[in-house]
Amino acid sequence: MSTTITVRQAVLSDLEALAPLFDGYRQFYGRASDLHAATEFLSARFNHDESVLFIAYEDNKAVGFTQLYPSFSSVSLARIFVLNDLFVDEHARRKGAASKLMAASVDYASSLGAVRVSLSTATTNEAAQRLYQDAGWQRDELFFVYHFAIPST
Repeated sequence: MSTTITVRQAVLSDLEALAPLFDGYRQFYGRASDLHAATEFLSARFNHDESVLFIAYEDNKAVGFTQLYPSFSSVSLARIFVLNDLFVDEHARRKGAASKLMAASVDYASSLGAVRVSLSTATTNEAAQRLYQDAGWQRDELFFVYHFAIPST
């Protein structure tokens, strides 16, 4: 029996389907499950138009998502997007959902005149790195990324 993976831009009414996936994504990166906080976080992104989400379905079940954050490149004088989150449920992996989510993200960014979509992943996430490289993404060889953690009060 073959399954069909479909991807579309998510809307607020998809929040109930997205939240468990987002919670699973956070758990993948070592965070404790907190479905309520995941729901509130995504709700705020929708309500403030701060991100764009795409959702993947296997037949009629939500199995993955990606979240884009808009930004700009001062050097390029152009719009860019950060593909900050990409997740597919373990049982639905290797069926094309991640590739379709990435393609939808690039198509969306392109439709708005963006010059680039950027992402990062853990240095140990070799499966994701292979996926990105196979899809034509180029690893940055020119810049190091630095972070400054702001202490919580």
